[in-house]
Amino acid sequence: MEVPSLPGLGTTWYERGPRYWLRRTVNALFLLAVLALCGYVALMLYSGAPRTSMPPRVRRVWDAVQIAASCATLVRGWVGRRRKLRRQLVDPPAPDAFRATKRAERSRAVYWSRAGLVPLLLAAPVLPPIVAWCVGWSAAVLTVREYPGEVGARRRLETRTGRSGTW
Repeated sequence: MEVPSLPGLGTTWYERGPRYWLRRTVNALFLLAVLALCGYVALMLYSGAPRTSMPPRVRRVWDAVQIAASCATLVRGWVGRRRKLRRQLVDPPAPDAFRATKRAERSRAVYWSRAGLVPLLLAAPVLPPIVAWCVGWSAAVLTVREYPGEVGARRRLETRTGRSGTW
């Protein structure tokens, strides 16, 4: 019986032992560090030129709008990602399809990051809500019990062996 290897988890997902939880914890801590850095950059850009040129009363109103918009987009990002994960858990991808999807996402991310530098600077006044959406979307991934790729690999393994997987 060959246990399929998944990106970021290897074969540790099968037994869900200490190595599995260590990998998930390291992945989560890395993602949280990246999100904290993005939030810091967004706040530094926001507190720069567009905000400092406003009169104090307008600045207070603008800050309140930014806080409300950030909270709303954080929730929107969280809910949208959880819905997508729920759909993927109902119909999980096979390990090969999961790997191909990850590879395609990685190649698209490079182009989006290059294309997003100039608009990022132009979007500085509304950057906190954009980053809040990203934080909500990304944090939703950290709270799932199983990743869709794990469910798909487990189902594929069950169909091949004719018995239940890890438990």
